[in-house]
Order: sequence, then structure tokens, then C-alpha cells
Amino acid sequence: MSRRWMSRRSLGRTYRSPWLDGIDANSPHAARARARRASAARVASLPTFAARIACLIAIGVGALFAAAGDAIAITIVDDAGHSFELARSPRRVVSLAPSLTELVFAAGGGASLVGTSALSDYPPAARAIARVGDAGRLDVERVIALRPDMVLIWQRGATSRELEQLEAAGIRLFQLEPRRLDDVARAIERLGVLLGHEAEANRRAGEMRAALERLRAGHAGVAPVTVFYQVWRQPLMTINGRQIIDDIVGLCGGRNIFAALTPLVPIVSTESVVGADPEAILTASESAEPVPWRRDPANPSFAEWHRHPGMTAVRRSWLYSLDGDAISRQGPRIVAGAAAVCAVLDQIRGERARR
Repeated sequence: MSRRWMSRRSLGRTYRSPWLDGIDANSPHAARARARRASAARVASLPTFAARIACLIAIGVGALFAAAGDAIAITIVDDAGHSFELARSPRRVVSLAPSLTELVFAAGGGASLVGTSALSDYPPAARAIARVGDAGRLDVERVIALRPDMVLIWQRGATSRELEQLEAAGIRLFQLEPRRLDDVARAIERLGVLLGHEAEANRRAGEMRAALERLRAGHAGVAPVTVFYQVWRQPLMTINGRQIIDDIVGLCGGRNIFAALTPLVPIVSTESVVGADPEAILTASESAEPVPWRRDPANPSFAEWHRHPGMTAVRRSWLYSLDGDAISRQGPRIVAGAAAVCAVLDQIRGERARR
């Protein structure tokens, strides 16, 4: 008798007929009866056996497709030039910058965030996510305890040592650092690929590009306005031509007076600003603003410039505060920041034309 049928009887399925009771087990009648019984058992078992095989095949195929759906190969390169090959999208993500948190939500991956930086407050859902540090200090143990599949970083800066500790612990770091407006839309798309939300990410990126294109088209060929963008007052810091805010200024028909400097965020002297005599001086508000921009000559950040009343920006009160989160975070709200800068420069052009 084959092992197959033995295994079936081991399951308690025997095919014994009552009329065989009392017959000599070694007689020809018993042998024929056993043969008939075995043949009947084989025939009876075939449909059941086939059904089981079909069931197992169906389960196996289903598991294969489920695994395939969950293990889509992803190859992606970050802004530091590091290539990542992933069997599946990261399900537990930590973001180490407010702008990155906003980008993740814009790409449809907010539910994957298990940790983020102290100032990540937008969208409102971000406020409920565990905090793991800020731009100056990172709680390495807390990050590791969150068991992330991926940590998103903006730049290494003051937390380089902590980031090296995360890498030593086997945690992957994915760097995103948009430098131009178009880079923000691309960052959303890349996060969509990384986190498995391509359709939503592509839609949001498309909306962003369309809004920026409307601003660009509306300011093509306008008269230029010279601009000093004040990042910080002590020391006095500004932006060069490779920083994303310079891209905004240019989109709105402005001209950054320090675009040619080498450092991304250079320190400049008061005298150099006075000598360049910009028409507009802009800064990001250090507190939450109810409006995207406002004329703000009384802002303490502009106190130094009032000592130079001959400057065009001071004389004409062309000193403006902008919503800091919208203008300074390289996330989806930078479209609103760009619209605010365009509105400011449009106001200056209008007043300049009437003098």
C-alpha cells in the first residue's frame, strides 16, 4: 500500500465493511474483499484529495500575490547621492525637520510617522507625533526605541555625531534638502515613491507646480525690485543665489543684492547693505503671523536700518515681515510664501510708479 493512502488512514479514515467480520483474514475471499475495499477507498478519496491540492494551490498563490504586493522593490537616491534599494516601503518613519514632516504629509505618508522634531506643528496631526529632538540636539536613544525603518534628515549640521550613531545602529538615513522651488515638488514625488503613495504625491506636486507657474507667468517681464533678505540681525545674515528664497525673489521679479556671494547663508556687514541701498528689506517673522505678510517698519529686527534714514527701503517704509513658516520651510506651504513675496514686490512697484 502506498504512503499516500497510509497517511489518509492515519487521519482516522478507514473503509471497513461489517460483512467482513468473522472471515478468515488470510482467505481468498478476504483478500478479494481487501482489494475491493482498497480500490473503493482510492476512488472515493480522489475528489477529496484533488480538492485539497486545489485549496493548497489557491492559498499558496494568494500568499504569493500578497507578498508581491507588500514587497515591491524600490530604488531611490537621496539628495546626498546615497542609493537605497528597499524590498518594501518604510512603515515606521522619523522626520528630523518641520519641513520634512510637512513634505511627508503632503505625499500622503503621514500615518507612517512615528517620531519628528520639536517644531513640527503642521499639519495639526503632526502635533500628536512623538518628539525626538530639534536642530541642535537629537535624542538618539528615543529614536532607536521607536524602531524606525527610515529616518528623514534635512542636513547633518549640529547633529552629525548623533546621526552617525543612528547609522552605526543600522538605521537608514534619507536626506532631502530642496534648494529650489522645483525641488520641493520633486521631493513630494520622491517621498510618494518611497512611502508607497505615488498617486496622491503626484497630485499634490502637480498642484504645487501649477500654482508656482501662475505666479511665474504673472510676473514675467515686470520691473525688477532690489531686495535684501534678512535671515538674522546679530550677526547680520542673508542668502545667496543658491538658496530657495532667492528663487522666490527671482520668480516675483526681484533681485537679491547678495546673490553672488559664495556661502549659502553668508554673514554681511551693515555697511555693505547700506551701500547696496535695496528698495525692499524682507525678513521672516519670529512669531506666528495671522497674515502671510505685512508692512512692518516698527519690527525690532529692522531697528538698525532706522539709523540710516537715507536708505530707500527706510525712507519709503518698504520693510516687510513674512510668515516665517511659509517662507522658511522647504515644504508645500512655500507656495504661500512665494505668493506673499510677490504681493510685497507688487505693492512696491505700484507705489514706485506713483511717486
